[in-house]
Amino acid sequence: MYYIGYDIGSSSVKVAIVEASTGKKIASVNEPKNEMEINALHTDWAEQNPDTWWKYACIASKRAIKEANIDSSLISGVGISYQMHGLVVVDKEGKSLRDAIIWCDSRAVEIGNIAFEKIGKETCTTKLLNSPGNFTASKLKWVRDNEPDLYAKIHKFMLPGDYIAYKLTGVFTTTKNGLSEGILWDYQTDTLATFLLEYYGIDASLTPDIVENFCNQGKVDKKGAQESGLPEGATINYRAGDQPNNALSLNVFNHGEVAATGGTSGVIYAVTNSLQSKESSRINNFAHVNYTKENPVLGKLMCINGSGIQYRWLKDNLAANSYEEMNQKAEEVTVGSDGLVIIPFGNGAERILNNKNIGSHYVNINFNKHNQGHIYRAALEGIAFSFVYGMEILKNDNAVINVVRAGNDNLFRSQIFSQTVTTLIGHEIEIYNTTGSVGAARAAGLTNGDFKKFSDNITQNDHVMTYTPLDDKAPYLEAYNNWKKELEILLNKK
Repeated sequence: MYYIGYDIGSSSVKVAIVEASTGKKIASVNEPKNEMEINALHTDWAEQNPDTWWKYACIASKRAIKEANIDSSLISGVGISYQMHGLVVVDKEGKSLRDAIIWCDSRAVEIGNIAFEKIGKETCTTKLLNSPGNFTASKLKWVRDNEPDLYAKIHKFMLPGDYIAYKLTGVFTTTKNGLSEGILWDYQTDTLATFLLEYYGIDASLTPDIVENFCNQGKVDKKGAQESGLPEGATINYRAGDQPNNALSLNVFNHGEVAATGGTSGVIYAVTNSLQSKESSRINNFAHVNYTKENPVLGKLMCINGSGIQYRWLKDNLAANSYEEMNQKAEEVTVGSDGLVIIPFGNGAERILNNKNIGSHYVNINFNKHNQGHIYRAALEGIAFSFVYGMEILKNDNAVINVVRAGNDNLFRSQIFSQTVTTLIGHEIEIYNTTGSVGAARAAGLTNGDFKKFSDNITQNDHVMTYTPLDDKAPYLEAYNNWKKELEILLNKK
């Protein structure tokens, strides 16, 4: 028997098939070859047609089945990971009424800010553990205010993963985890945040039925089977947003465990059992994949926009042949880059900096001393320092960091980057060779709640290496303090 996992991103759809008994990956594909288009009708808007996600999910699943060379009837379970915070609205027939308003669309920022002020900071941080912000609930309020005729036709609102589950099963459902990602969950009552919907003037009946995160969420129907290539009767067993799912893929379930990614942007996702937050403007708190009323496990998410995008910018504009070449030149330079400091925040406003946009800065360049290697090392150190800075904020917000787990890609392939982070935080970084779609596929078998077996399979199949803190921390700490001093100068100017 086999499980299949979908990872519905904004650039592509990834699909993986794993053996049900071992969790071993036997196929992994993504569609399309070029990135999916994001429509921006106005500044700061970002929309995608949700049927485009479905189209490529079907193409990718059929291709994965073919490449795995298996009988599709042996696929018994389905897991779905998806881009967080998006909004899909459908009519009674399940037809999408408009393009989805996706995660990077910021049209609803002011709506969320006003709600935070009017409802009250204490109420929001106690019941929502977040500001309403620019999330799904606020985006739905924007549709209500600006497209009233369309709003009147809405039968259900959904997150992106809910829509894919609907296309497979014909049933409208969502999860408490998904609702928490849309800032639609009341942690105090452990129910839908009806008080927020009432404030926004939104009918709570527009919410799909709520199902558990790990359970039979619906069976693939005849239409879903014909279009996707999956067998009729296969069950949707799991659904989660991409960052909680990434944590699951990295075996991050317990208080003190942290999942990190270092791609175009950087993400630190710390699992905690604390239902308190005093950094709601800088950190988002979501119900983790294993959240229950009896075991309220949260994921504290911190995003760093100015991360890998800076290193890619250097590669493209300094005409480096590869990241490997850049890393090799950087390794020829000592810790601290001979005084060169790079502030990496050049990709818009940063929540980590209280939504300030300070840009990227190259400080203390000496034309007689510094070369490409210094620039590459200072860039890696600057990004690593921003991760450490973020972890300090997380610790101040009741998070505990015992171990960090990351995928074997992008920035974490750099020994300088990983060694700098692990030495400064004083904890190991475990590197795993896995993906979101593989994690989602494996999670399709978690309906029995055997997280230990699940974790053992990840360790057995995916663990690549572990970085350990260096004994001599002094040069790293000196370089970090110099970097932080330059950052504070910039922050005080704004």
